[in-house]
Amino acid sequence: MIRAGMQWMFLIIGTTIGAGYASGRELWQFFGHESGLAIILFACFFTICCIGIMNVSYTRKSTHYLPVLRDIVGVKLTKVYDVMIFIYLFTTTVIMIAGSGATSQAFNYPYWWGISIIIVALILLFLKGVNGLLSINQFILPILLTGLVFVLLWFTIDQKLDLFSHWHEQRNWMAAFPFTALNILPLIAVLGAIGHKVQSKQEIWIASIGSGLTLGVISFIYNNSLIQIADEVLVYEIPLFAIMKNYPLQMLVFMSILLWFAIFTTAASGILGIVSRVQDYVKQPLWLIVCLTLVTMIPLTALGFSTLIQYLYPIYGILNLYVLTRLLFLPFWDKLEKTKI
Repeated sequence: MIRAGMQWMFLIIGTTIGAGYASGRELWQFFGHESGLAIILFACFFTICCIGIMNVSYTRKSTHYLPVLRDIVGVKLTKVYDVMIFIYLFTTTVIMIAGSGATSQAFNYPYWWGISIIIVALILLFLKGVNGLLSINQFILPILLTGLVFVLLWFTIDQKLDLFSHWHEQRNWMAAFPFTALNILPLIAVLGAIGHKVQSKQEIWIASIGSGLTLGVISFIYNNSLIQIADEVLVYEIPLFAIMKNYPLQMLVFMSILLWFAIFTTAASGILGIVSRVQDYVKQPLWLIVCLTLVTMIPLTALGFSTLIQYLYPIYGILNLYVLTRLLFLPFWDKLEKTKI
């Protein structure tokens, strides 16, 4: 039970901590100054949403996200959000691939080298199907989280930062809503694909509380670090590198590798959501659908990593607010609908 719960926890975190989050760009886009309360609210909302999604997925024993989506948003809006999820997964996976290119550029290698490496790695991963993704998440995520927390705490201690120095200033608390909403659609897509594998409700609680608490703590420390280098965030494509600019080269290389794996796991989760849905219509091997999907994504990576995040993430965050509302009040919606019947 605990092992399975941890497996789903790492899948949730791997879906959320991608190029945008791990690099710091996504956090800075929504939070920044006066956002401590917003991050705490995000952790609470995120946990509640994970519980809701996994409960529906577990009950339906789903193999893709459509049955889960139908229960969350209702029959009338299912088609609208089905299209939105597909577009969201497609564009955010493009962002992950572009993030791999940006990581390559940080070491003065061609942008297309990073893109080529992640595409080949994704194809190889899905030769083993869904189990390949679950296995790599269990191996990579503990190392990634430990490395990220170590760097952030090192920076906090080195710069003598006070994590609660501006706690009385919380005017940005409403950022919790679009930020949580932004991360909801990929969770529906990914957790909807593994409902048939969840064995008990205890697994759901372990995965949901564990992922919400982990992401909340890391987000709080990370955001506090970014506030200290606010002027430099505008200069760096990947803000994490601004935090690490005065540290040894070996540390920079190590964190860049971990950042790339964060990008990779989120791209893999996005691909899983896409291909599990497409397989309903196209009866082809998983790896072939993955190859065709990735080929169509390559031209869009030319737009650049930070540009894609700057414009697409806020739009999705706002559009998904309805889904967030439905998830937060899911038990009440269910009771209301049963009363009408």
